[in-house]
Amino acid sequence: VQPFDMISMLGFLILMGTVVNNPILIVHRAVHNVDAQHMTPLDAVTEAVAARLRPIAMSTITTLCGLAPLVLIPGAGTELYRGVGAIVMFGILGAALVTLTMLPALTVAVLNWRIGTRS
Repeated sequence: VQPFDMISMLGFLILMGTVVNNPILIVHRAVHNVDAQHMTPLDAVTEAVAARLRPIAMSTITTLCGLAPLVLIPGAGTELYRGVGAIVMFGILGAALVTLTMLPALTVAVLNWRIGTRS
């Protein structure tokens, strides 16, 4: 059992600073595609996700591989930072899944609603 201490709470700050970038870039690009390129919301979001898929996958995989030894292999010195590692590791994994699945669907719905309210 891993204690939830002050160092583990710092993991949430690290996680928040790390995971906000990809959704912002996807939404910004999708809105730009709709406004400037006059694409449909579905096409705009599809293009935005396709453009960000490789960078998201690369950063997620490298972070998971870098944190895996800290979280999964017990040893001297890992007890103190295992909580931070677990929070950041599983938080980034979950955020990547949400960013690539739920965010595009929500963005398409919001862009369709936005276009509908303008007409």
